Amino acid sequence: MAVPLALGAVFTAGAGTAVAGPGQGPTAVVSLGDSYISGEAGRWKGNSLTNSGSRDGTDKAWVSGSTYDPAKVYGTTAANGCHRSDSAEVKSAGPVADVAINLACSGATTDNVFRAVSGGVGFKGEAPQADQLAAVAASHDVKLITLSIGGNDLGFADIIKECAYDFVVWYSYCYDDQQYAVDQKIDGVMAKVGKAVDEIRAVMAAAGYANGDYRIVLQSYPSPIPRGAENRHPQSDWSRLNTGGCPFWDRDSDWARDSLIPQLANRIGGVARAKGVQFLDLRDMLQGREVCAKASKLVSPTAPASARTSEWARWIDSNETQGPVQESMHPNHYGQLALGRCLALLNAKPSGDFSCRNTAGGDHTGMYLTPAP
Repeated sequence: MAVPLALGAVFTAGAGTAVAGPGQGPTAVVSLGDSYISGEAGRWKGNSLTNSGSRDGTDKAWVSGSTYDPAKVYGTTAANGCHRSDSAEVKSAGPVADVAINLACSGATTDNVFRAVSGGVGFKGEAPQADQLAAVAASHDVKLITLSIGGNDLGFADIIKECAYDFVVWYSYCYDDQQYAVDQKIDGVMAKVGKAVDEIRAVMAAAGYANGDYRIVLQSYPSPIPRGAENRHPQSDWSRLNTGGCPFWDRDSDWARDSLIPQLANRIGGVARAKGVQFLDLRDMLQGREVCAKASKLVSPTAPASARTSEWARWIDSNETQGPVQESMHPNHYGQLALGRCLALLNAKPSGDFSCRNTAGGDHTGMYLTPAP
């Protein structure tokens, strides 16, 4: 399968074209993995109840009148659903390298990262990501590769869906059943995350790179919802669903924020250490900026979109009145600018594992690193 157009500036070998590689050609930073790094939800600058026009300035895809063009944000990947946004982490990190290349795709699992010769599977009309990386490694001097993967193997989207259903339909909790399901899967998922790192190493070695020629960063996931006590909508009425777009019980919210997300982060950090790559811990990255968080607020005609006051994650829009439901519960434009800042800060740290956090009341420039737990 041909390398997708998303590579853009990638140079390919051919008449009159020099093959690059370690120490030669333009330097590159590359992102691989799933929706949390591809840029899913980068279309949105906060959440607004206004369903027309620019949605109070939150919808970057608005053209005019009632016309919207998601390709303004996601480029050619608006069509296949990979949703690589213009503010995705690797694009927002600034001058980390000469070229920023985003190979991640919304919905990807570890199988979509592996090389085809190792059981990798193409996804949404594109070749396995490691095979795409091979073309980049041959045409650029790759300096940094950042990977976010494992959430879809674990069924992250299904967990969110089931917890929302339990709030809206069944009036029951999800945490107990979902914790059991996670515990049954997580060992196998982490083994595949480790294999994804091995696949990257194999691609780079085949392209002539020594391990010291580049760095791999393996990152975890932030929580898109706050703890129950930090939710600005009471669970006793329908405002969490109809106004906030965060239909979860306090008990389930506490489980997701303080059990599920830390469990996943700790296990991914363990894989990073075992494989000798850097770990970027994002468990607290959205603290106070989550959907429905008390410290943030909806965008409205009297509360304009702002990285200092608006939510940094996309709410659940189950009726798809404002874009596709697949954007739900992902870092939005502001969240992605923050992720990019995290990556830039980590790039300045040649070794060590770090957590990235935001400064309350600040914008993405207020992100800072602390040693990972």
